[in-house]
Amino acid sequence: MPEKRARRRRHRGGGGRTYNPGMVSVVHSVATQSGFEHVLQTLCAGLPAEEAERVGQAAGFAQSVYGDRALGSGEGVWPHAQGMALILAGLRLDVDCRLAALLFAVPAFDERGLENIGKRFGEAAAHLVGGISRLNNMRPIRRGFVAHSTADGERNPDEMKAQIEVLRKMFLAVVEDIRVVLLRLASRTQTLRHYANAPDELRAQVARETLELYSPLANRLGVWELKWELEDLSFRFLHPDLYKKIAKQLDEKRAGRERFIADAVARLTSELEAAGIADAKVYGRPKHIYSIWNKMRKKGVEFSEVYDVRALRVIVGAVKDCYTALGIVHNLWTPIPREFDDYISNPKGNNYRSLHTAVSCPDGRALEVQIRTHEMHKHAELGIAAHWRYKEGARASAASGYDEKIAWLRQLLAWKNEVSDSSDWVRHYRQAALDETVYVMTPQGRVVDLPRGATPVDFAYRVHTDLGHRCRGAKVDGALVTLNTPLETGQRVEIVAAKQGGPSRDWLNASLGYLFTHRARVKARQWFSSMALEQSIADGRAIVTRELQRLGETGLKFDELAARLGFAKSEDMFAAVARTELTLRQIQTAARGAGAPAGEEKPAAESPVKKRRGSGGGENGILIVGVDKLLTQLAGCCKPAPPDPIAGFVTRGKGVSIHRADCPNFAHMVAMQPERVIETAWGAETDSVFAVDVEVDAIDRQGLLRDVSEVLMKEKINVIAVNTLSKRGSAHMRFTGEVKNLAQVRQALTALQEVKGVVGARRV
Repeated sequence: MPEKRARRRRHRGGGGRTYNPGMVSVVHSVATQSGFEHVLQTLCAGLPAEEAERVGQAAGFAQSVYGDRALGSGEGVWPHAQGMALILAGLRLDVDCRLAALLFAVPAFDERGLENIGKRFGEAAAHLVGGISRLNNMRPIRRGFVAHSTADGERNPDEMKAQIEVLRKMFLAVVEDIRVVLLRLASRTQTLRHYANAPDELRAQVARETLELYSPLANRLGVWELKWELEDLSFRFLHPDLYKKIAKQLDEKRAGRERFIADAVARLTSELEAAGIADAKVYGRPKHIYSIWNKMRKKGVEFSEVYDVRALRVIVGAVKDCYTALGIVHNLWTPIPREFDDYISNPKGNNYRSLHTAVSCPDGRALEVQIRTHEMHKHAELGIAAHWRYKEGARASAASGYDEKIAWLRQLLAWKNEVSDSSDWVRHYRQAALDETVYVMTPQGRVVDLPRGATPVDFAYRVHTDLGHRCRGAKVDGALVTLNTPLETGQRVEIVAAKQGGPSRDWLNASLGYLFTHRARVKARQWFSSMALEQSIADGRAIVTRELQRLGETGLKFDELAARLGFAKSEDMFAAVARTELTLRQIQTAARGAGAPAGEEKPAAESPVKKRRGSGGGENGILIVGVDKLLTQLAGCCKPAPPDPIAGFVTRGKGVSIHRADCPNFAHMVAMQPERVIETAWGAETDSVFAVDVEVDAIDRQGLLRDVSEVLMKEKINVIAVNTLSKRGSAHMRFTGEVKNLAQVRQALTALQEVKGVVGARRV
């Protein structure tokens, strides 16, 4: 009787065993079959007497704690725990995992629950209960979906896919033991079974979340039976009419289909043995209702055109045996035209290889047959090619490391079924740190992925650039933390932000550790650059306004003045004035030219470069006030470059030596002979280049000089001299390079700060 009920339940969308020898099989709830004793016997299946006794004690303890309490779904806590444990017993998990299933909700009703579990049932069980509690605390996932809604209230499909993918990764990265994920999958399966008799409005949202998150997760881990049941039940709740229609179209009873598959397996096995392929494995793969509907939807076909409602898989030893088996299949049954695919000769993009054919049996029923070698089967089930990407319609990913680790987890789950002692399997798997990524949540439940080492400021910039600028504090899991605290997977992060303002310059100091990600550093620098530009424009506007007032040209429009000076807009002119790239003399000339008599050539019409070179413009574009075409030379002691404040010193026989205004040598010469000082300024921008010295201090390593030189090359600085000194693990380098202006130097210094090992970079 129990077996018949299980079959009927499976036909309605519940569980049930199939002919698929997948990685796991599931024992369905038998709580209503013959009381607690039968349940306990099933829970202890395969366990030694001592471990079975622990399970019995845990069951009694859990019942006493739970009483008649119920979960948010309306299901009693004890029935839910019982169902979870039965599912995990079917997965052949160890005693600690079964204990954790029975005791999963104890911490919710007992402040010292984990401590008591550790004392009575062992730290391993307590560790698993803590893990499932941690996952259960990350429940506001559906609120996170709302955060990705579009303006009209509909969820953005692309953002939803990305968020679900991050959630799947987080579920695997947040736990320290893969068994915690299996506990969560078992819990969701039990919840859906309970919802079989619940009102539609209660179960639709849970079913949708299951299809988006939990069933793909079960699929990736290869827990097929849970995946199929999660999908079938969710589909039944979301589309009851379609579910009933497809179920009705499965015109034969499940038992009849299974007999048909068993007969086909026996007949094909006999023929393969007769052909000399004695090591072939043949088994059936009955399709599930959700899988059938998916194929109908994707191919745009009716139920009658779905040929793999009944399917066989044949595993052989060699490629030649694949084609021999194919000939036997086509000889036994009639091939259906255009339903043959040779993925051995023409593999899929993910390197999936197999022969697929569909045949028609004498009674008119269709049968799909897949034929492959053991190696092909192992690759399809466990390989990096990840068959789940094809099944989910996902794009190929460059993150092959994540794919490899998923395959590794699946191999562990497969191996678990082959070892007699499950604890031996557990010892080989203790941590599921899938990649160098941490997954943290916003207060609304949205998951944000960041590189390991990221801080709350990185998190703020990832959520929104403006939030990053205004970030002033952070709470992690409700507790205030410093802004340079590294984040960990599973934490909930809340940013305390000012109403307005910008980032701190301390954030750009790498030694303080406020910003870890390149993206956040770029955003902070852009803010400072923008603020500097705005301040420059304001300063330049004030200078131009004051000069026009002095000249009595207040009626002249800024845009007109800018056009006469060769600028596209007035803001560019203001910025140039503030950076001393445009002198007051040029502004005076342009302003006066605007009021010149008709027919007189206006000085502003000339090129600004030509005008500025008319008075003492040297070969370096240096203007000597009051002197025309005087020989000038740049001092080698301070190496001035525009827009450095400069001053001239009249030498004997070598013209005017140009120094930076803060040059110590110049200050000494002025003190000795002040009468030789002459007023100078930079002239127009020319094609000239200026020599500057840059010093770099760093921790010495192999390839350091190459990396620093590459930065200078990218900034188009021509290096004409290099001096390096390495001592006791430290490196001091001095470069002399040719630049057009100091903007190049500033950009290079900023880039040099990002080179690995560089402690400081500065202009000499």
